[in-house]
Amino acid sequence: MEENLNMLEMTNENGQNHGKIEIAPEVIEVIAGIAASEVEGIAQMRGNFASGVVERLGKKIHGKGIRVDLTDEGIKIDVYCLMDFGVSIPTVAQKVQDNINQTLYNMTALEASEVNVHIVGVAFENHKNDNSQDFDEQ
Repeated sequence: MEENLNMLEMTNENGQNHGKIEIAPEVIEVIAGIAASEVEGIAQMRGNFASGVVERLGKKIHGKGIRVDLTDEGIKIDVYCLMDFGVSIPTVAQKVQDNINQTLYNMTALEASEVNVHIVGVAFENHKNDNSQDFDEQ
């Protein structure tokens, strides 16, 4: 009998069955996306052209940059993100993994077998010149 990884069996203290709860993979994507975005040092999540257009129209896509695979070994989550320049990549990646695991467990009682963090770029902060002095006046 194949175990359904995104299905929870709800019972009470007496062992009475209350039914099943099925959590869609898209819900896991949204939870993981928000959890990853909360970590300090993550500049943004990687998306595609379509998600970029939709966000410019005002709709926030929380599952952007997340891929969820339900395999026989468990729930596998891949995170594709850009890091801020100057942060410790291993430290931030570990925080992303920890935050996704903790948030997923708190919200769904599901545990991910893998959380793989893929750094696809580094975001540099644009520094504007604060000297607004006009050179013609000198």
